[in-house]
Amino acid sequence: MSSAAPAAPRVVIADDQELIRTGFRLILTSRGIDVVGEASDGVEAVALARRLRPDVVLMDIRMPNLDGLEAARQVLAADPSCRVLMLTTFDLDRYVYAALAAGASGFLLKDVTADHLAAAVRLVDTGDALLAPSITRRLVERFTAQDRTRNSISSTPRELGALTPREVEVLTLVGRGLSNAELATALTLSEATVKTHVTRIFTKLSLRDRAQAVVLAYEHGLVVPGDGGAPPSRSDGAPERRR
Repeated sequence: MSSAAPAAPRVVIADDQELIRTGFRLILTSRGIDVVGEASDGVEAVALARRLRPDVVLMDIRMPNLDGLEAARQVLAADPSCRVLMLTTFDLDRYVYAALAAGASGFLLKDVTADHLAAAVRLVDTGDALLAPSITRRLVERFTAQDRTRNSISSTPRELGALTPREVEVLTLVGRGLSNAELATALTLSEATVKTHVTRIFTKLSLRDRAQAVVLAYEHGLVVPGDGGAPPSRSDGAPERRR
């Protein structure tokens, strides 16, 4: 018995540059992704998202009338099931961390390759992977470091008290950018078991996706700025993460 192929993501592209919108639309439609609307500013993006209810919004951070950050907040407030993928020219744009904290699922540089753009939209549509984890991690490090210069983290924060020790360990590794496959290898678990742990963490902490999990892991000290990305030392000899 054959299973039906997953439906193509429905996408709105919001960017004040027509050339960017046109290029992204051509790339996505040629790869079977349904572009249902285009917006030239944040106000139009919010209106389109509310009317069309897309699966994913590609949202430029810097737009006239209403910037992408506030537009993302409004889109997600109106439809929490929507995924917002921020577009930026610079990989350390200071607004990207705020966008992730506000609920965006990740970000892409505007010079992204065609194949990566399409793959990124499909990934963020499933909520299964954080996009550009090394860049996102570096950005989160930069903008959370100053918040903890006066205090050291000595114990698990109260907000994480609902998690089991294993779930805290999984969340820590998610915060360091590991995929489910890498988590399975590091923790000597099956990918199905890892996915169950991740789902339970998201449910307990009311997280939308891995982007919010990364932000939370940094903000609560599970991952600290400057961390090289290796998993915690373990007695079972689990391998460190490949860089």
